[in-house]
Amino acid sequence: MINRRKFLSNTVLVSIGAMFMPALAKADSLKNLRPLNKGSFKAKKPLVISTWNHGLEANEAAWKILQKGGKALDAVEQGVKVTEADPNSHSVGYGGLPDRDGNVTLDACIMEPGGNCGSVCFLQNIKHPISVARKVMEDTPHVILAGDGALKFALEKGFKKENLLTEKAKKEWEKWKKKSKYSPVINSENHDTIGMLAIDENNDIAGACTTSGAAYKLHGRVGDSPIIGAGLYVDNEVGGAVATGMGELVLKTLGTFLVVELMRNGKTPQQACEEAVNRIAGKLIDYKDFQVGYLAIDKKGNIGSYCINKGFDYALYSDNENKLLDSDYFVK
Repeated sequence: MINRRKFLSNTVLVSIGAMFMPALAKADSLKNLRPLNKGSFKAKKPLVISTWNHGLEANEAAWKILQKGGKALDAVEQGVKVTEADPNSHSVGYGGLPDRDGNVTLDACIMEPGGNCGSVCFLQNIKHPISVARKVMEDTPHVILAGDGALKFALEKGFKKENLLTEKAKKEWEKWKKKSKYSPVINSENHDTIGMLAIDENNDIAGACTTSGAAYKLHGRVGDSPIIGAGLYVDNEVGGAVATGMGELVLKTLGTFLVVELMRNGKTPQQACEEAVNRIAGKLIDYKDFQVGYLAIDKKGNIGSYCINKGFDYALYSDNENKLLDSDYFVK
C-alpha cells in the first residue's frame, strides 16, 4: 500500500512533469526551425579567433604569444587588451560610448583551461577590465566582482584610475541626448563586444570577452559579456564559445554554455552555433530586430560561427595567416 507521504510526493512530481512537458517539447522542436549544416572548417593549431574586424589587430598580439609556445590564457588576455585600449573602438574599453548618464561602464570575463574563471561588471575608470577579471580569478575565491567593489579591488591591485570618456565619445553622447531614446537597439551593423578564443601548443583552450556594453544603456545595466555561460564558456575537454551582439538575448538562452554542451553531445561547432541561434529565434519574438553572433572552436581545431542577421564577421589567425571571415546567418 502506498502511504500518504509517498502518494503526495508522486503527485507533486507528476504535476511538475506535466507543467514542464510543453516547454520541453517546444525546446525539442526548435532544432527544426532551420536545418543545421554539418560542416565546420578545421584550422591548424595553435590558433586564435575573435569577433569582428577589430579582432584582426587583437589577434596579432595574441599570436605573438602563441607562436613562441605561450599559454592560451596569456594570449587571450593580451589580445583583447589591444581593443580595450583603442580609442576608436566605441564599444570596448577606452573610447567606449557611455550609458545615458554619460558614464563609461565596462564588463569583462576570462576563463582558463582548468575551468577557473573571473569576471568584473559595471566597472568604471579602469582601462583594462580583462586584466582585473584575471586578478579576480587568480587572487580571490570569487568569480564576479561588480561596481565600486570591483573598482576598489582593481586599485588595490595597482591598476590606475583614469577617465575613459574620450572627446569623440562625449560628442556622440551629447548628440544622442537631443532625442534621448532610453531603449537602445543594437542592430546588425554595430561592431561591439570582442570575444576571443585560443588553442595553444599544448592543445589547451582559453577565452576572454570584454565590452563597454550597449551605448546609452540605463545606468547599471550589465549584459552577457561578464557572465560565464552567456558571453563566454570554455571546457578544455570539449571546446569553447563566445557571443557578441544584444546581450539580453544571449542571457535569456545562456548561449555559449549551450554551444559547448551541444558540442559535448556530438554536434560540430558550426551546428552548435546554428542551434544556439535557432534557440533564440524559437523563444524570443523580436529576435529579427537585433544581432547576436556565436563563435566556437573544438579541441580538434574545428571552427563554427553563426548569427541572426547578415553582417557578423570574425578574425582567425592560424598557420601564420590572419584573416577576416564572414559568418553565415539566420535571417535570409
